[in-house]
Amino acid sequence: MKVLIKNVNIVNEGKIFESDILIENDLISKIGVGISEEADQIIDGSGKYLIPGVIDDQVHFREPGLTHKGDIESESRAAIAGGVTSFIDQPNTVPNAVTQELLADKYEIASQKAYANYGFMMGGTNDNLEEVLKTNPRNVPGIKLFLGSSTGNMLVDNPETLENIFSNTKMLIAVHCEDEATIRANTQKYMDEYGDDIPVKFHHLIRSEEACYKSSSKAIELAKKTGARLHVFHLSTAKEMELFRNDIPLKDKKITAEVCVHHLTFTNEDYEKKEDLSNGIRL
Repeated sequence: MKVLIKNVNIVNEGKIFESDILIENDLISKIGVGISEEADQIIDGSGKYLIPGVIDDQVHFREPGLTHKGDIESESRAAIAGGVTSFIDQPNTVPNAVTQELLADKYEIASQKAYANYGFMMGGTNDNLEEVLKTNPRNVPGIKLFLGSSTGNMLVDNPETLENIFSNTKMLIAVHCEDEATIRANTQKYMDEYGDDIPVKFHHLIRSEEACYKSSSKAIELAKKTGARLHVFHLSTAKEMELFRNDIPLKDKKITAEVCVHHLTFTNEDYEKKEDLSNGIRL
């Protein structure tokens, strides 16, 4: 089976260039201008972009334990439909992937059900350092630490534990950064006013810029102190960008970060627009 895509804008290795691309039996066999070979299907790519398969390094596919929301099969199929060909799943499933046995269980499930390439983060807690240090870097992409509370009750807030993990593992340490004490104080403030039904529009004031910056700066300080390889997931404030250097080539960086796409699209001003106040359902 041959597929020829003509005059498409190819995005690859930091460049965009117009070319043809020939695919034979699901593999790219030729890239060049003016390919004239016969093909079973010819696609006019004029004005369109062709990009490599996306790697999504932070997904929550909810298996095991929360498969009423989705599972590795359904979510990996959805990923491929959206152009994501490789994913890295997080450890806050049920049970949490915080032992080598539980982590291996997830790899076994994926070997039977995943439609895309896969990897699974090992989860750190306040008391599983021994398990963390057993993690095999040949097949596990990194250690995930929740420095602020999220789903799954995996908060790591013991300073001694954090320093031990940062000091003793050579693997990438990926962190969810929010200062827990700040979040709790902010939550209490709004509970005093609204009770248990705090309007969603206050979410960004509870998990505030201060909470994010304080936690990210501590993680970076610890990484610099110990020489750890650190990656900060889903930055959500512009202020945090001040913590990262842009004068080092990416290949030489030991401290990196990312944002979620929707953080570039939505702001706190969108809360009011996304609430259906007529029937009391928040969207």
